[in-house]
Amino acid sequence: MNQAANAIAHIAAHHRKSIYLVLLSLVVLALVQLPRIKVDTDPENMLPADNSERVFHNQTKQTFTMHDTLVVGVVNPSGIYNPATLAKVSQVTEYADGLEGVINSDLLSLATVDNILQGEDGTLRFEWMMSSPPATQAAAESIGEHAKHIPLLYNTLVSGDDQATAIYITLENKNASWAIAQQIQDYISSLTPSDDQWYITGLPVAEDRFGVEMFVQMAISAPLAGLMIFILLWLFFRNLVFISAPMIVAMATVIITMGALIGAGFTVHIMSSMIAIFLMPIAVVDSIHILSEFSDRYKSGDDASVVIEEVMGHLFTPMLFTSVTSTVGFLSLMLTPIPPVQIFGAFVGGGILLAFILTIVFIPAYISGMSDKSLANLTQRNDLPQNTLLGKSVARFGNMATHHGRWWLTGFAILFAISVVGITKIQINDNPVRWFKSNHELRIADRVLNAHFAGTYDAYLVFETDTNLSDKVIEAINNTLNKPLSDSTKLWLRDLQERVSTEQAIELSDITFAIDDKLFSSTGSDSEALEHLLQEFDNLVSTSKTFTQPDTLRYMQALQSHLLESGLVGKSNSLADIVKTVNQELHSGQAKNFVIPSTANAVAQTLLQYQSSHRPQDLWHFVTPDYQSSLVWLQLTSGDNKDMTAVIDLVTQYVNANPLPNGLNYRWAGKAYLNVVWQAAMVEGMITSLIGAFITVLIIMVVLFRSVWFGLLAMLPLSLTISLIYGLVGLTGKYYDMPIAILSALTLGLSVDFAIHFIERLRATFSQTNDWATTLQIMFDEPGRAISRNAIVIAIGFTPLLFAPLVPYITVGVLLASIMIISAVVTLIIVPAVAQIFKRQLFS
Repeated sequence: MNQAANAIAHIAAHHRKSIYLVLLSLVVLALVQLPRIKVDTDPENMLPADNSERVFHNQTKQTFTMHDTLVVGVVNPSGIYNPATLAKVSQVTEYADGLEGVINSDLLSLATVDNILQGEDGTLRFEWMMSSPPATQAAAESIGEHAKHIPLLYNTLVSGDDQATAIYITLENKNASWAIAQQIQDYISSLTPSDDQWYITGLPVAEDRFGVEMFVQMAISAPLAGLMIFILLWLFFRNLVFISAPMIVAMATVIITMGALIGAGFTVHIMSSMIAIFLMPIAVVDSIHILSEFSDRYKSGDDASVVIEEVMGHLFTPMLFTSVTSTVGFLSLMLTPIPPVQIFGAFVGGGILLAFILTIVFIPAYISGMSDKSLANLTQRNDLPQNTLLGKSVARFGNMATHHGRWWLTGFAILFAISVVGITKIQINDNPVRWFKSNHELRIADRVLNAHFAGTYDAYLVFETDTNLSDKVIEAINNTLNKPLSDSTKLWLRDLQERVSTEQAIELSDITFAIDDKLFSSTGSDSEALEHLLQEFDNLVSTSKTFTQPDTLRYMQALQSHLLESGLVGKSNSLADIVKTVNQELHSGQAKNFVIPSTANAVAQTLLQYQSSHRPQDLWHFVTPDYQSSLVWLQLTSGDNKDMTAVIDLVTQYVNANPLPNGLNYRWAGKAYLNVVWQAAMVEGMITSLIGAFITVLIIMVVLFRSVWFGLLAMLPLSLTISLIYGLVGLTGKYYDMPIAILSALTLGLSVDFAIHFIERLRATFSQTNDWATTLQIMFDEPGRAISRNAIVIAIGFTPLLFAPLVPYITVGVLLASIMIISAVVTLIIVPAVAQIFKRQLFS
């Protein structure tokens, strides 16, 4: 490989202009693609479009006309039931109602809901809860009394402490949530100042706003990290021209990779937004190794092209294998069933190979083309490299590794054991609202409104009948067709059968009316057969409306009570609540009548009464028109996946202990539930990809060093770094979320990088000196400084990420620095300490 490296470096040194032109062309071509960028932060897209849970979620939204919602809340510590506050609620409601992208009929506010009152002759009277803002304090308080009296509104629309009310704004398109939220916030700011405190929250606005701020971070964090790396390189080499080379490679790698991603038509998701952050350190690592060795080797009067060829000869093999192993680490992410993660892994893996190619071609061309003046600056140092603070520190590491190796091994063994304990304490959890810092306005709104209300996070528990009503109708018609009938009646029945099979929702009353009309003009056997068919349909009508059966509704009610008592669910709303609320007002209006009626006919009567309200469409949010499916809307005060998982487990346990009524089953839907689904898929996929990549890297190490012993030795930094990083995650209580999961691939790449460089140079040096002490002295000279420079540059270079307003970027910054420091320390101490103990086996 050394000959190939020398040849590449030689060609690069003598064809500089061609290399510059090709690189410039690729960068310009990539830059042209960048304006086509499309940002996507919808967690739903973490799942494939054909994922069964995602498909059912969208079917549920369509079936029950459910939409993504913004929650606008107003809090007044002195109480919201005063004319001024309620007037503003009315104004904000009216303003939101006029915004493009808002579904007017579903907008929920004190100004748009009904007050349910007893009418005459056992009927109900529906009046607007707040048709106009109250003029007096007494009128305002009256609105509060009425609102709290309606269970469907209590702790959903108005808080139990009388200090808050909410406006639920349903959206035509969730991607417009942040824009609509901004318009509402601007309008609220224009209102007369008062003690009212306004907040806007909800998963759609959190996800959409993250997309906005993510785009900003893409434009800020990567350049700032690049600037910090540039400054640190200058501190090490004090030559601006010299250190420009790795920065050109890094920026070109990032631009070309992002341009390729956007040009290929992929959206920039939360994962792909971090491609630049991940590629930057990987792209400069090899360059720093080259700069370190070149600066130490080059002497005044040397031919730069000759020196760079020698350097490339030494470093080509370890650079190739570190690039391959890093690529394998990221390409392994393509094994996860999460499309954005697959795209991220593919393009980072491709970017690493691109960075390797640019490094071995551009760096030799650039350095060989430097002026004599710039090269002379490399030799004009006050101290020799080994006499600098870094050089002395690296030498000290060597002494520690060789003279106290067993103590260090014992210490790291203890740390490893502690890390294993920490790994067992890892909690898998994510929540899009947690992607913002705790002092972010969205996090504040989330805390405040969830403290006052039953919850702003939604999950849907959908109950369905096992038997399809259409199948029953078609079966009844088939039975009739087997009877002696006239050809015209048979043809008519087959047309009716076709209509039933193609319609999505069956209205038995419409079919019954059609048969009754046909019966009027029929005679003889046709008449008898149609009369019998009508009787069958009458039986179907009485039994098919599953969710008008009192036993079914009581089961739902009991499950809801169980969920509420658990403390995991703030509140649930269902068809049973509508029936009980209407039944209460149809009778005494007292709590004793807040019950499910005893017969299906009585239930049907309550629902018929409810449909005379100003919002009859609300009924179909909870049940389908054929009463074959029903939905329970769960309100959660937490959007954390671990809490949603606990609710799922609780329902499973309840159903196992209390079997569903005959003919019923249930499934989950809702954004909170989908987040659980994709994270479970991600964690399982990450474990698979990490194990697969680990084994693959081990095989590559054994092949590279042609030794099982050296292969295992090379895996030590990787193994210890992964265990220490994830042990730290568990011990500190940091949730295992998406960014942390993805960092496993980065750990694979960077941790093994140092080990490969150190071991390859260790073997080569020992083969020349055949003396262990001399070998170690050489290893803790230039090779040790190169590894240390790399670790310091990357660890400190990404500190700008710590000041980002988005938690995933902060997480990446902290763990990236940790990975570099831990892997460098393990490489410089544990690897030589273990090598010294097992010299005989390694160098036999």
